[in-house]
Amino acid sequence: MWLLMLPALVPVLLFSVGPLLYGIGLAFTDARNTRVHETSFVGLENFTDLLADDDFWASFRIGAIWAVSVTVLQFVAALGLALLLNQNLRFRGVARVLAVVPWAMPPVVIGLMWKLVYHPDAGILNDLLGTEVNWLADFSLALPAIIVVGVWTGMPQTTIVLLAGLQNVPKELYEAGEMDGAGRWRRFWNITLPQLRPVIVAITSLDFVWNINQFGLVYVLTQGGPG
Repeated sequence: MWLLMLPALVPVLLFSVGPLLYGIGLAFTDARNTRVHETSFVGLENFTDLLADDDFWASFRIGAIWAVSVTVLQFVAALGLALLLNQNLRFRGVARVLAVVPWAMPPVVIGLMWKLVYHPDAGILNDLLGTEVNWLADFSLALPAIIVVGVWTGMPQTTIVLLAGLQNVPKELYEAGEMDGAGRWRRFWNITLPQLRPVIVAITSLDFVWNINQFGLVYVLTQGGPG
């Protein structure tokens, strides 16, 4: 059995596990970008320096706010959209295709597109609001602005998964609820959500991990700023 799996395991070990272990090893040395191969062991010094760095904790706080906010808002928006797409709408097929478009776009393209939307002089958002706000350069506005982009980017994936879960909920449960006199909200709370619980746990966990690792989109938008 292991021999049959070997052709698939070798690339994983070479390109995933190997670099991971090498990176962990470098964390205990004084390696720098200019001299990776000439290093000496420094133990936990890098970690103690990191934990004592105020910039690290500021970045950690912003990263945590970003990941949690995007994941929660993504789920709420995706659930609403999935419930809408699960109805017998006239253009449901077209709507489903359009809902997937942001998910299919590369992060760099999305970042550049939204950078134009937020542009202080020529951006469509300022034109609509009649303002000249520099959204991505303002300390109080940059984080909410990129959170909106993060939600827009990841919502299609969550919508598709939740929609698949909704379509697997037995219709008999809703019919039984109607016969018992349960209203729409009560059916949603007592039937839909419990039936979706495994799907919700899985997709929100994946979204949280994906949002933590979302570097390219944020960097294209802010270049590490504002400031």
